[in-house]
Amino acid sequence: MIKTIYLAGGCFWGVQGFFDLLFGVEHTSVGYANSKIPNPSYELVCSSVSGAVEAIELQYDEDKISLEEVLERFFSIIDPTAWNKQGNDVGTQYRSGIYANDPKTLEFVKAFIQKIQERYHKSIQTEVKELENYYLAEEYHQKYLQKNPQGYCHIDLSKASKPL
Repeated sequence: MIKTIYLAGGCFWGVQGFFDLLFGVEHTSVGYANSKIPNPSYELVCSSVSGAVEAIELQYDEDKISLEEVLERFFSIIDPTAWNKQGNDVGTQYRSGIYANDPKTLEFVKAFIQKIQERYHKSIQTEVKELENYYLAEEYHQKYLQKNPQGYCHIDLSKASKPL
């Protein structure tokens, strides 16, 4: 069965590039989640006026990759203890977060975070919230690292080919 979750881990280019390499991922897009402004532009998101976060929509086949593995993989590529920052990217649009419309999914995510907190010396800052809205980012952002293999990315994409 195909499930959907929204993940924010800094610049969405790298998060999308990483998850596109995983078996069981059926579709991804990049966009802006939980914006206070309908259909914000990249410039509005970067200005922090929209309150949106750069995120990916991740559709995965739960018969091929579990939500737990999706979360393990996600936490392997971000610093969940960072506040409004990932890599060299700083600002509220780069906060880490996990969003969904399904309360059971959100409960699972919260329990997962409680379980892995012991791995970290600082508190996990990754927000877990209901998805209020998701607007596709501009076309030039979609599959950016496929189009621009030398483009900036704070994520080690080689981790996608390594076992957990």
